[in-house]
Amino acid sequence: MHVVLAGGGTAGHIEPALALADALRRQDPTVGITALGTERGLETRLVPERGYELGLIPAVPLPRKPTPELITVPGRLRGTIKAAEQILERTKADCVVGFGGYVALPGYLAAKRLGVPIIVHEANARPGLANKIGSRYAAGVAVSTPDSKLRNARYVGIPLRRTIATLDRAAARPEARAYFGLDQNLPTLLVSGGSQGARRLNEVIQAVVPFLQRAGIQILHAVGPKNDLPHVDNMPGMPPYIPVPYVDRMDLAYAAADMMLCRAGAMTVAELSAVGLPAAYVPLPIGNGEQRLNAQPVVKAGGGLLVDDAELTPEWVQQHVLPVLADQHRLYEMSRAASEFGRRDADDLLVGMVYEAIAAKRAG
Repeated sequence: MHVVLAGGGTAGHIEPALALADALRRQDPTVGITALGTERGLETRLVPERGYELGLIPAVPLPRKPTPELITVPGRLRGTIKAAEQILERTKADCVVGFGGYVALPGYLAAKRLGVPIIVHEANARPGLANKIGSRYAAGVAVSTPDSKLRNARYVGIPLRRTIATLDRAAARPEARAYFGLDQNLPTLLVSGGSQGARRLNEVIQAVVPFLQRAGIQILHAVGPKNDLPHVDNMPGMPPYIPVPYVDRMDLAYAAADMMLCRAGAMTVAELSAVGLPAAYVPLPIGNGEQRLNAQPVVKAGGGLLVDDAELTPEWVQQHVLPVLADQHRLYEMSRAASEFGRRDADDLLVGMVYEAIAAKRAG
């Protein structure tokens, strides 16, 4: 059996694809796996690092919304569809699983031409153009939110790294806090704006650090690798404030924390919900509003707070985040609500959909 994964471009597309690849290999170590990608995407580093084959096709960016540029897409897609077809034929692909992004649409159209079954996975609450088109031809559509607008969608969640999907926060907490140099007993706030950081979150948290420390809160702050590390003057006896450029071990960061201040990317929301970590979500103010939609279900379930980027101030953190961190019962209730909403088994559910699609094709 050979499965081709189409999810290049950003970590939000690549990580779920790689989590599925790992789950497929756990089920059957002999399965062949090829990931489609372009020369400009993160997949050129991430896919080979994880030990999977990468098949490169030309990049054809898709407009996020209907524009006159859409008219030129079919002509520009021809070459990249042909390149995707050649990869599917060479690998004798049994199924194409797409996660959106630049490489998904060529993968879907090549699979349709060759009669290869398609599975679509949509991570965001608001589907992208590639997955809207791919879902029309798909043998199965998997989504991350229970109220998706895609037809015939099955709610499975987002495939997560095993270190996250199997994380026991309470059991890992002593090791996690020692790893980052945190106090074992103090309430802990984790702050991160994603892999690149977020200037708005950085500025607000740096302004409110002294107030939080005086209130007995310690902070682990991933500022982003391209941002300057703030000067730290931890006074003796005060809770630590630990800024780092980047966190390689997000599983340990989640285990160390009692609450997180973060953006609301689909992967972030899925991971925090799965491990039961309450969060104050600050949706990215640009784009099509998908980050707010990503966070709304878990916030509605009681597993988080939601604040607009423009309304995030040091005063808001004092008035809304600090009371949660200071209340062990509220932290427990929010954690329980988040974990009840979260899904840890999306990778295995998606493997089942792949097997169903392949079996139906062979039976037909």
